[in-house]
Amino acid sequence: MSQNNSGGHTLAETLSQPQVWAKCLAEVAENAALRAISQRFASGAEVLFLGCGSSYYLAQSAAAAWPMISGLRAKAAPASEMLLFAETLLAGAPELVPVLISRSGKTTEVLRAAEYLEGTRGIRTLGITCSPGQPLLQVSSATICLPAADEQSTVMTRSFSSMLLTCQAIAAIVAGNDSMLQALRRLPSLAEPLPSALHARILEFVDAHRFADYVYLGQGPFYGLACEAALKVTEMSCSFAQPFHTLEFRHGPKAILGPEVLVTLLISESGRQAELEVLEEVKQLGATTLVITNSADSNVRANADLLVELGLDLPECARLVAYAVVGQLLGIATALKKGLNPDHPRNLSRVVELEPNRKPQHASI
Repeated sequence: MSQNNSGGHTLAETLSQPQVWAKCLAEVAENAALRAISQRFASGAEVLFLGCGSSYYLAQSAAAAWPMISGLRAKAAPASEMLLFAETLLAGAPELVPVLISRSGKTTEVLRAAEYLEGTRGIRTLGITCSPGQPLLQVSSATICLPAADEQSTVMTRSFSSMLLTCQAIAAIVAGNDSMLQALRRLPSLAEPLPSALHARILEFVDAHRFADYVYLGQGPFYGLACEAALKVTEMSCSFAQPFHTLEFRHGPKAILGPEVLVTLLISESGRQAELEVLEEVKQLGATTLVITNSADSNVRANADLLVELGLDLPECARLVAYAVVGQLLGIATALKKGLNPDHPRNLSRVVELEPNRKPQHASI
């Protein structure tokens, strides 16, 4: 393992997450704008989560968790879909509450989507960011800013988990789901020891293996987390990674399996038995396996080369963001082993801002 000091910001921000989650939940509780728009959410309107990159994967998990917490409809899309194929998202949705997500508050596609929705379509939006004073806060009708979750590093770690947790808290507030809200508020203290303890184990695991490919599997709200975990190892370590819905992996992609492929499975409760069958099959086909689950039985232990057992006494939806920490730490450890600096990934910038004259045209469907 490389012993250089690179990746200091990314690691510190990853390890800080439980403390930051508590601050962000307090911000949501005190947000007057959220109270003002709660009526729109509660009226039965469909929620549309929009983002780019990590914020899009956040949107996927938020949209999957939203009906589980609130009983209301939600969907997710990249912000670019609103710019290029707006009607595929807006048709047949008389009541829609778009939630636009951008860590920086100045991601070009997110801003243009907000401008289009607010200005051209007259649809009021909620913007969520971690950076005060940015354009998204000016464009959106209502905003939530989480400065405690902002980062110096290029890749998103605590901003991803904090904004996802915020979306879950909004769902609980809108639905009057006090038990879920209380569970979310208990998460930071229960999860506080996890990042540091996992860091040492993942460093040791990565140091002992060499992988050519990385696969991440999850269903429901865990699929967005699988996409984000794949992006983390790609961004930080320039490794090839692919996310799949767990059961979809059988339909062709399993052809790549072998000892040099690390398959990470995010095990849910509702789909547990079917997902464990995939785990057994993946292991039988010779892959190396990393399993993230809240609790493990003997079967899981027998088929996991590295087992992360969270052990959080919380409902499944309340512990989603804890799963994200594992993928972040794996990305950091893999980058360091390859002699790369996770703070400054190759070819990447912290914000994607397009030139003013490079505006996509809205397509007619």
